[in-house]
Amino acid sequence: MRNLPTLFFLTAAIFALMGMVWGIQMSANHDHTLSPAHGHLNLIGFVAMSIFGIYYALTPQAAASRLAALHFALSIVTVLVLTPGIVLAISEQKETLAQIGSILAVITMALYAYLVFSHGVGSGTSDQAKD
Repeated sequence: MRNLPTLFFLTAAIFALMGMVWGIQMSANHDHTLSPAHGHLNLIGFVAMSIFGIYYALTPQAAASRLAALHFALSIVTVLVLTPGIVLAISEQKETLAQIGSILAVITMALYAYLVFSHGVGSGTSDQAKD
């Protein structure tokens, strides 16, 4: 299995490619109705996951924690639930999936905040509690 920073970067690149192809498709069709979903795919799927990858590359003790693996899985689930949820909300179907995805996004970021608080940043030891 690859190390956690690599998994975050690889997943971020895949989500970025998906977002780019989707953006090209919207432009070709002159229909930008789903731009908010496209934007969330790029923001959470590429930007946030890249930042998480940078953090874990800089802070290997955080990457080695059990919560970091949960953070990775939760990040992917968030993108895979939130993006189609926004599509459904925009198309005036049910908003439930978007609402669940939004809650998952907050939980994902709260977990990240906890990991940063617990492990600090960098490869040095942290005086704060470990998970």
